[in-house]
Order: sequence, then C-alpha cells, then structure tokens
Amino acid sequence: MQVSQQMDVFKKSLEEFAMKYKNEIKKNPEFRARFQVMCSKIGVDPLASSKGFWAQLLGVGDFYYELGVQIVEVCLATRPTNGGIITMEDLVVRLGKSSGKTRKDVQPDDVFRAIGKLAVLGDGFKIVKVGKENLVQSVPGELTMDHTTALDIANKSGGRLTISSLEQMGWPELRINQTLDNLMDQGMIWIDDVDSSYWVPALFH
Repeated sequence: MQVSQQMDVFKKSLEEFAMKYKNEIKKNPEFRARFQVMCSKIGVDPLASSKGFWAQLLGVGDFYYELGVQIVEVCLATRPTNGGIITMEDLVVRLGKSSGKTRKDVQPDDVFRAIGKLAVLGDGFKIVKVGKENLVQSVPGELTMDHTTALDIANKSGGRLTISSLEQMGWPELRINQTLDNLMDQGMIWIDDVDSSYWVPALFH
C-alpha cells in the first residue's frame, strides 16, 4: 500500500474515532490533548478553521476560538496591573471564572493551542518561558534573555526584584539599569519607593 493510501486509511480511522468519542473529546481535557497528538502525527489540524470539517464534526474549532476570545478579554482586563504578562496558572484560574461560562475543563494545553490561533492578531500574544514558569505575554515586543532572567529571579523571590540580586549575576550597572528601565516602561514591574526594590505584579505569591 502506498504512503498516500495509508494516510487516507489513517484519516478515515481518525474520523471514525472522532465521531465515536465526540463528547469525550469536547469535555475531557486529557482525552482532547491525546486526540490532538494523534492528529498531529498524520498531519491533521482540527483547529485549522472554525468552519472546517473537524470543527463541524467536533465543535473543537469553536471551543478554541471562543477560548481565544476569553484569553484576550482576561489579558486586557489585567493588563493595567500586570503590564501584559500573566502566569499560565493565574490565566487558567481566571478563565474558569470568566464570562459566566463553565470553563472548569480548560487546561494549560488548551491555552497553548488557543494562543497559537491568536497569532493572526500579529505580534502581541505569545507564551514566554521564565525558568519553570510559563508566562502569557499579551503586549507587543520581545522579552530579551536579560528580561526573562530578571523575571525568573523575581519569581523565585515571590515577585520581588532587587538591584543587588542582579549584581550577583555579575551584571554591570548599565545592563541592570537598561533591563529595569525597559521592564518599567512596559509596566511589567513596579518600583517600591520604600526600599527601592522592584515588584512584578504577575508573579506575586
């Protein structure tokens, strides 16, 4: 059997599987994630279009597009206080409470996929790895290695960042000031006038 014929057989089997377990795929986040992996292995993207075959069959297209809208709403609502970065954990919790809809079934994997669909909005929505923490960035601009290093240091200190902690990295004064000033300009950190330390609202814990 030729490769193309094998792929057609796989896709047909996948369609039958999807129809049989339609409700399970929509309601169970772990089952949904495994289904996505199965699809990716044979080059099928059930999220390619909210009007496509898979979206009509499963409703998963609408699920992710609706989730994407809710992600935008949460990020916009929290931007004045966190400067456009929010932890994945915090975002998932807020999505569970948003819009009066039941979103208890949303998992980080769903957020990853939904944000991937927000790429059509251009530069602005992305997931940034800071140490072991996943942050969702909802403002344009690239976080440099220095930015993520500073945020990682703050995360390990409950959201607090000091000049001395950056000096311990061996950074010169100019590098420290540029990093802090840039994060301040983006609203991602606040200065504590009492002791001249800095706080990252998104990482308070």
